Amino acid sequence: MLIVFAGFDRAWASWIGDRLERRGVRVTHLRWNPPPETPLAEVLRELPSSRGRILLVLSDAFLQLGPRGHDEWNSALREVTADRSGRFTAVSVTGSALPTATSVLAPVELIRLNAVDAERRLLLGLGLPRDYPPDRAAGRGPRYPAGVPEVRGGVPRRNVRFTGREELLDRTRRLLAEWGETVRVVLVGMSGVGKTQLAAEYVHRFGSDYDLVWWVSADRRSILRQQLADLAPVLGLATGAEYGERLRAVRDALRRGAPYARWLLILDGADDIEAVADLVPTGPGHVLITSRHPDWDRHPGVVVEVPAYTRDESVDFLRRRAPRLTHAEADQLASLLADLPLLLDQTAGWLNESRMPVEAYTELLRDDRAEDAVSVSADFPTAFRTAWAILLNTLRETVPEAVDLLRLCTFFAPGAIPVRLIRDLPPDALPDRLRPLVEDSARWARAVGRLREFAVVRAVGDDGREGPDPAGAVELPGTTGGEPLYLHRMVHQIAHRDMPPEDHREFIEVARRALTVADPGNPADSRLWPRYAEITPHLKWADVLRSTDLPIHTLVLNCLRYMYLSGEYGSGIRLAERAMAGWRELLGPTHPRIWDLSHHYGNLLRAIGDYHGSEALDRAASEYWRAEHGVRNLEYLRAAGGLAADLRGLGRYQDALELSRHTLGLYASLVGEEDARTLTAQNNLGVSLRLLGRYEEALEVDRRTLAIRSRQLPPRHSWTLYSEINQAIDRRLLGRYREAEAIQELSVRTHRQVLGADNPQTLRAEHNLALCRYHAGDRAGARPLFGEVLARCERVLGEEDPLTTMIATSCAWVERELGDLDRALTRHEEVERRYSAMLGPAHPFTVGVRGNKGLTLLALGERDAGREEIERTYDGMCEAVGAGHPWAVGCALNTATARTRTGDHESAAPLSRDTVERALGALGRDHPLTLLCQVGLAGDLRALRRIEEAGRAEEEALSGLAATLGARHPVTAGARQRVRPHWDFEPLII
Repeated sequence: MLIVFAGFDRAWASWIGDRLERRGVRVTHLRWNPPPETPLAEVLRELPSSRGRILLVLSDAFLQLGPRGHDEWNSALREVTADRSGRFTAVSVTGSALPTATSVLAPVELIRLNAVDAERRLLLGLGLPRDYPPDRAAGRGPRYPAGVPEVRGGVPRRNVRFTGREELLDRTRRLLAEWGETVRVVLVGMSGVGKTQLAAEYVHRFGSDYDLVWWVSADRRSILRQQLADLAPVLGLATGAEYGERLRAVRDALRRGAPYARWLLILDGADDIEAVADLVPTGPGHVLITSRHPDWDRHPGVVVEVPAYTRDESVDFLRRRAPRLTHAEADQLASLLADLPLLLDQTAGWLNESRMPVEAYTELLRDDRAEDAVSVSADFPTAFRTAWAILLNTLRETVPEAVDLLRLCTFFAPGAIPVRLIRDLPPDALPDRLRPLVEDSARWARAVGRLREFAVVRAVGDDGREGPDPAGAVELPGTTGGEPLYLHRMVHQIAHRDMPPEDHREFIEVARRALTVADPGNPADSRLWPRYAEITPHLKWADVLRSTDLPIHTLVLNCLRYMYLSGEYGSGIRLAERAMAGWRELLGPTHPRIWDLSHHYGNLLRAIGDYHGSEALDRAASEYWRAEHGVRNLEYLRAAGGLAADLRGLGRYQDALELSRHTLGLYASLVGEEDARTLTAQNNLGVSLRLLGRYEEALEVDRRTLAIRSRQLPPRHSWTLYSEINQAIDRRLLGRYREAEAIQELSVRTHRQVLGADNPQTLRAEHNLALCRYHAGDRAGARPLFGEVLARCERVLGEEDPLTTMIATSCAWVERELGDLDRALTRHEEVERRYSAMLGPAHPFTVGVRGNKGLTLLALGERDAGREEIERTYDGMCEAVGAGHPWAVGCALNTATARTRTGDHESAAPLSRDTVERALGALGRDHPLTLLCQVGLAGDLRALRRIEEAGRAEEEALSGLAATLGARHPVTAGARQRVRPHWDFEPLII
């Protein structure tokens, strides 16, 4: 049997063929694509030359290809089938009326049936047995095309005018034919080439093969994270309300293939590869990505280039979109519009409604090409500017509100336009010309409908996704009039440029008000981050930095705070830079809003390690407020608190401590000891104490802060969680490793649930947990966690980020301790380079990691080079933080070790004795570092043959280590075997 089908119905042809082959029928397939210029009867007459019966899969696409009318079909069928009785048969997969002559084929209707009934009716109509032969019953074939995935969300409605692309669809299908590890296919091409339409058609043709199909917008990382998280409740995953927790659960469920192993995820518009690549799920399913960026070939998966239409495809599409076009006219238009599907769609949509002769229209386009017209974008053929002007004129004459709505949408970012924000505005916030459009649902629907008719916008679901088909799958709820509209970036660009100045002035204010009203007002609440993620992309397009309105300024500052807390540092810094330049020009250099901006800008710069930049901002602000209002001023205190953090980053720990005490005291007297601002200052005092090596004092301060925050805030609040990290770090630095590990392990689970695995605060918590495990003795178990956290940090924040560099420092000495010396040395050198570039060669962090490198050189047998680095480190650390600091004590221990490795026992022993005394003063008798210093002293005394004294020191140290760490701890065991001890420097959070 020859099955003849339109490409649109390939899934039906595959399913029918499989059902027939299982009954012993030999099946071949032929895609129906008759040349438009060939009479239909002639094409049909050629089909009987094949062997066997001919099965036509009748659908709207099949009957209209060409395009063909019912009259032509009736005439052709009567002519061809009259003397070929029994050769032709048919199935119908459309609900539309068929040409009357198809009755001679007795088409079997397969739609609106379940799979079992459809198969029974198919076999009965073709006179085939219903039972499978034993050797053909097994194996899984194509799924029933009219079935739907159990879960489907966000899939665009099917484009009934979809044309061509058969080879691309076939190739994509072949590439996604495997099951097992995640299969990724990336559709890459220029704007307007039809990547999204191709992906949507793939879903509609082959979606029935999947149990889960989920379409997400990937043009912005924040939206992608949110829409992936939306899967959690649909999959029935037990999670909390925070989207970070839901995202983690969804990615884990997809990875495990539970509850669905056959899943398809579509990432639409993934142009910023680095922003989204780490979010692409893994597991047994399929991922289909659309992107303008060709560099996806550097990531796992296969890149498939999507070109413009072939000329035949363009002509076919234009004639289906505008049936009044002749083949020659369609060819001319396609040439003028460079075969670009989006432009063809919009132009043909206008022509189908217009009475203008096609020749006159194409002449206009040619005239425009001959003139020195301004090109809107490299993506646009210059003739399209005229085509667009004609379309706008038509809209303006028929539905002027549609033009207003379109122009208003261009003050939001291209892509999914959140028109809900506009419709949520109170009527008095709207200009007179827009109020009827927003208040009258019928008028709104008419405007949107006209824009969709001309392919200017596409319908989108209420969650920012294109609207789903209404067909039995689990879908997200829709809305009536507030659902987003998808505006292509090319349309966005030209509509924005072709706007009268008065419209620009009026509509931009509406967009600004809409964003202001949408501001949740509390960026510190992680539950509100999805709403900020929705708002922030639109700030640029509403040109909010040119506004003098206080609510707009508050919106910008809140978005900057959100970007800082959520780890979107790069985006935040770019916004802050633009805001600083714009507001200084707009408001003046000393306007209060400039100092508010400086605070947030400084936080973001500090987060990436630019402490000189943040110090300049915070010092200027604190000096201004102090001069204007004195020290008992909250604005001054906020700036002073930021300046203290900058001083910590620059290694000026004592200055930072004094300023931290100063601000804490003033805050307590002004707003009370339990005010949130006082608690932040108290938290910062603990950080300053910790950096000075005063760990007991830091722990006491952090205990008080955590106690009050736990009482005042929800237990899962990010500030409470941050205090938990601080307390766990304090306990670990005091040598109470198991105690710290227990606290941090519980806190890490909560961090992942509340903030998500990739939030910088979560990464800090996981890094501290790895350190706790390592120092508690589980070195092999800690190493994978170090590697995992470092990989995520590099992916999320970049290799040069301060947190990434801090974690890389730990990874380097863990690798050394586990024997990977060459890798450890390479990482040590890279970390030293980063810290030197970021902080300078004399900063304590740079000095400390240089000493770690020296230890690795010793381990490699480079004793002289290792000693030189370690001696230099000791001198540098004493100068940077003082000889009594625990860091200097650790460096002294390493220096004595290096001297003994080079045979210099005479100078090692006095240094070791002095080091023990300093350790006792800084850390106490039972601290592991003090005990290691005693072990080192015992070794030096033994080398000088002072055996009795060495024995006493060794016995005391071993007893203390067994009591503190445990008799089986690697450090205790090493000391017992007289392995020379050392200490690794660890940078701390500032």
